[in-house]
Amino acid sequence: MPPRFLSAALFATLAFAGSAAFAAPPNIVVFLVDDMGIMDTSVPFLTGRDGQPERHPLNAFYRTPNMERLAARGIRFNRFSSMSVCSPTRVSLMTGQNSARHRVTNWINPDANNRGPKGPPDWNWLGLKPGDVTLPNILRDAGYKTIHVGKGHFAPRGKPGEDPRAIGFDENVGGASFGAPGSYFGADGFGLKKGNKSNAVPGLAQYHGTGTFLTEALTREATARVSAAVEEKRPFFLYFAHYAVHSPFQSDPRFAANYANSGKNPRAQAFATLVEGMDKSLGDLMDHLEKLGVAENTVVFFLGDNGSDAPLGDHQSVACSAPLRGGKGSQYEGGTRVPFIASWLKPDPAQPAQRKLPIPAGAIQAQPAAVYDLFPTILSLAGSKVPATHAVDGGDLARMLSGRADDGHSTTFLMHFPHAPHRCDYFTTWREGNWKVIYHYFPGKSSNGSRHQLFNLKDDPYEQADLAGTRPEELRRLMNGMVGALENQKATFPVDGGKELKPAAP
Repeated sequence: MPPRFLSAALFATLAFAGSAAFAAPPNIVVFLVDDMGIMDTSVPFLTGRDGQPERHPLNAFYRTPNMERLAARGIRFNRFSSMSVCSPTRVSLMTGQNSARHRVTNWINPDANNRGPKGPPDWNWLGLKPGDVTLPNILRDAGYKTIHVGKGHFAPRGKPGEDPRAIGFDENVGGASFGAPGSYFGADGFGLKKGNKSNAVPGLAQYHGTGTFLTEALTREATARVSAAVEEKRPFFLYFAHYAVHSPFQSDPRFAANYANSGKNPRAQAFATLVEGMDKSLGDLMDHLEKLGVAENTVVFFLGDNGSDAPLGDHQSVACSAPLRGGKGSQYEGGTRVPFIASWLKPDPAQPAQRKLPIPAGAIQAQPAAVYDLFPTILSLAGSKVPATHAVDGGDLARMLSGRADDGHSTTFLMHFPHAPHRCDYFTTWREGNWKVIYHYFPGKSSNGSRHQLFNLKDDPYEQADLAGTRPEELRRLMNGMVGALENQKATFPVDGGKELKPAAP
């Protein structure tokens, strides 16, 4: 890799010189939405047995026309998984590692170690730190301008990693140690003047005392910074991580009238306005990049960081993610399945970067993938390599993004949550193909007193028929897979009476 600072100007000169021998590297946008599950959109991600999109009532409630526009230009995945809470997903995206390996297995409380009463003492509460191998560090060394806008939540308050610039971003607007904004209202100083001052979103003083909603303020800052990168003739990596649609559920006044007659409770209506405001932000960014003339060479990866937090019912039942079971923090599919769309902003088969990664329009990919797959995918697209000493759990999605099957890509997914209290406590899930097992370290009501739940997601996609008692051979096989994955990733475990609790096959 070229040295960071000296190479950037030379890199840009070569990239934009029009030389046939050197194609300009693609601009890369990761558009991450907080607490947005797979059903929090008018875009249908779930498919029927015929493989075609299948609309459900929640798709009719939400209004996301720009997500529809992005999906029409690119490919959406109907089995894309993130971790079930926010910080683990964000660190997985930055490192390419499952949370069991990087050990940020819970959301990071900014001010106190929140491992829980029986949580692992050696979990990674301190999060990311300077010197860690991260996506922005590698891309910056390759000549990219790396821009962070929105939520960070990579490390606790007072630690270097709370500022995204410490982990490889050239610029940071809004990123800090906390996960929820003090307020969405500019009139409140986004928390500084009224509300939760310790969670006041930084870097937005010019909007204080105005009627600007937080989602809009961040969008203006994001568009200004990509404009500057284009003016500098540098490829950019924009990590645009909205605070929306995380609580507090403060209604975005621009869209409140659209839900007034929905019949949903006021908090659910406010949540929907946050979704629509996020979607407007996506559309504004898409339009801006087209006006800048870089849409053909810009790829967008759109995703949520965990299952839905919509205030529509219990997070272990069929409610906020219906027809899927569960929501944010849950061990069920509604806790980890998130929307994922990949698209070139302006499809052009003749464009060099698009020849390298062709993405079909309006396509649906049914093969499973996960958030840590984005790390190797983006680096490969940018022509960068993962350091040999850095373990990566993800795989390059290039073949799947082109609409084809990839027999070499893993169909397994590990979700490890050795903590409490949360919506669901002390569990690990392991999926192999269509089979999924849930291990409960402390069995309770949610598992009917059993340590194990077993589901066949092909026959029972909504996890209603627990087969743990009737398919012992599958239970044993899945549990062996879980145990092996946890051992391979050197996971930490709950502790009870001074003893570390590890899952074992029955």
